[in-house]
Amino acid sequence: MKAFAELLDRLAYTPSRNDKLRLLGGYFASTPDPDRGFALAALTEGLFFRLPLRRTLSEMVEARIDPVLFGLSRDYVGDTAETIALLWPERGAGAEAPALSEIVQAVQTAAPAVLPSLLAGWLDGLDPTGRFGLLKLLTGALRVGVSARLAKTALAEWSGVPLANIEEIWHGLAPPYGALFAWLSGEGGRPEVGAGPVFRPLMLSHQIEDWELALIEPSAFAAEWKWDGIRVQASSRGGEKRLFSRTGDDISASFPDAVEALPEDVVLDGELLVMRDGEVAPFNDLQQRLNRKSVTAAMLKSHPAHIRLYDMLFESEEDLRPLPFIERRARLEAWHEAATPPRTDISGLLDFSSVAELEHLWAGARATGIEGLMLKRRDSPYIAGRPKGHWYKWKRAPLTLDAVLMYAQRGSGKRSSYYSDYTFGAWREAANGERELVPVGKSYFGFTDAELKELDAFVRNHTVDSFGPVRQVEPKLVFEVAFDSVHRSTRHKSGVAMRFPRIHRIRWDKPAEEADTLATVLAMIVA
Repeated sequence: MKAFAELLDRLAYTPSRNDKLRLLGGYFASTPDPDRGFALAALTEGLFFRLPLRRTLSEMVEARIDPVLFGLSRDYVGDTAETIALLWPERGAGAEAPALSEIVQAVQTAAPAVLPSLLAGWLDGLDPTGRFGLLKLLTGALRVGVSARLAKTALAEWSGVPLANIEEIWHGLAPPYGALFAWLSGEGGRPEVGAGPVFRPLMLSHQIEDWELALIEPSAFAAEWKWDGIRVQASSRGGEKRLFSRTGDDISASFPDAVEALPEDVVLDGELLVMRDGEVAPFNDLQQRLNRKSVTAAMLKSHPAHIRLYDMLFESEEDLRPLPFIERRARLEAWHEAATPPRTDISGLLDFSSVAELEHLWAGARATGIEGLMLKRRDSPYIAGRPKGHWYKWKRAPLTLDAVLMYAQRGSGKRSSYYSDYTFGAWREAANGERELVPVGKSYFGFTDAELKELDAFVRNHTVDSFGPVRQVEPKLVFEVAFDSVHRSTRHKSGVAMRFPRIHRIRWDKPAEEADTLATVLAMIVA
């Protein structure tokens, strides 16, 4: 446990991606099985503890730490696990810390009534770093800047096995990944994962630059719309069917209607959408179904899933990925016409003979609610990752809005001492005829470290009220906010929700009274 806790601590304070990869690779190389396997599972969200942890921790903290002190400390630190780790009374520090695998296996088999005494004993015997690592492990909220893909990339760099090979067998494995580590360390063969559906790493695109656009030769490229859904891989193999996100997460449970519609023995690449009467619904509608472990019959009916197909990777046992894009496209069209699978269609190719025609198509994308254009070399094989010069995305220009800072909250990790999460609003006319601010979005990025310090000082100097960890500030500071789109939402007081909002510019010069209105936001919604 000590080595894992130290790893988490160092990762949390290491901003560099390459440095994180080195830390992870060193840990995997030096840590024995099964500890490194359980650590990998924790980093890739492969551990699913079903624990009443919030209630248990609350009861344990009340018995050991003054509640006023804890509340003030939690507000300052900005993270519950870190606060408990720092304030926990040291009673048995110095005792030998249990192994990570011991903790995981004990929690997986312990009765709920035994959990508090187990947890208290471990906390008593660990130092602050160890306590922090333990609580992060059990809550599953590591927040150390490591994605599942980064962890797998570290495995690839440490072992020399290509990342694509690791991802192809990933979903056939389970913690603590003994067979995986034996293979990666050269002590065993490639794990057998059966004939079922496995994730094949997707081919990704680059955002096209102006100079690259000028070099596009129309005869060498195909163009299609970039649809506003989520990229998925639909795999039907060996009598099983799965739907994977672009990062390889199995999202089949959230979209059983799309999965059931798949024919046998095919692997497809496409965009998951919500479709009604042949029309693509706003992304916000699709978002209602994301991350659900089960979907009600009413949701299946009101938010029907649909896959708009881009590519075909396998047809029966034949691997089509080495073929040129235009040949794979022809195979996809022929297969789709013969199989006629429900809940699917094919993304159409766009006619163009010049870059000027492409620019005209791109300029009209926003008016039709489309994200932009995709440009694909006709002779491009399907290559895992993001190879240069093959596929380009040309996203529509972002929308912008001048909004007023309303609330702020501390961040996590290295930002835990700064007010870095900002809620901003637009003006609307209240019932009494006066203007009021209503929240329209929230963002925690788009500014430099120097600007963060200025914003943190502004929040502290202009706080007018607080609600737990949230501070309400005087409505004096304007953000120019950039975002991809805006949709109606019944979950928000303003009735709208932004997609991918980020702070584009801090308008220290602009009076808050001149910020935009809710009517301006509503006018940006594409019907």
